Amino acid sequence: MTIDALAPWYLWIKSAHLIGAFAWMAGLFYLPRLFVYHCQVPVGSPQSELFKVMERRLLRAIMNPAMIWTWTFGVLLVLTPGVVDWKAGWWHGKMLGLITMTAFHHVLSAGRKRFDRDENTRSERSWRLLNEVPTVTLVLIVVMVIAKPF
Repeated sequence: MTIDALAPWYLWIKSAHLIGAFAWMAGLFYLPRLFVYHCQVPVGSPQSELFKVMERRLLRAIMNPAMIWTWTFGVLLVLTPGVVDWKAGWWHGKMLGLITMTAFHHVLSAGRKRFDRDENTRSERSWRLLNEVPTVTLVLIVVMVIAKPF
C-alpha cells in the first residue's frame, strides 16, 4: 500500500527521517559511554547523581523523541510510492538494523533505570562492548540503503 499524496513530499520526508536517525544514533553512541563513566564512580556520590541526571535527560529529551521521529518518517517513506521495491532484498537488512537499534534503545533504557536505582549489574567492560552495537547497526543500514546489495 502506498499513498500517492506523499510523493511530492518525498525529499522532505527523507530529510526528516535522516535528521531523526542522526539524533537517535548520537544518543545510542553517547548513552553507553555515559554508563562506562558512571561505572567508574562510587554509588551515591555527587558524580553518580550527576550521571543519573545526564542519562535521564539524554534518553527522555533526545533519544526517545528521535526514535519516534525516525520511525514515523520511516513509515511515511515506506508509504511513499516508488521508495521500496518489495521484491528487492535490501530492505530486509535495513529492517534488521532498525529492529536491532530499537531493541538496543530498550536495553539502554532498562540500563538507565537500573543505574537510577543504583542497581547496575553490568561491568564497565560490558558497557564498552555494548557501545559497539550502534556502529555495526549503522554500517548495516547505510550499506543496505545506499549500496542495496540484494
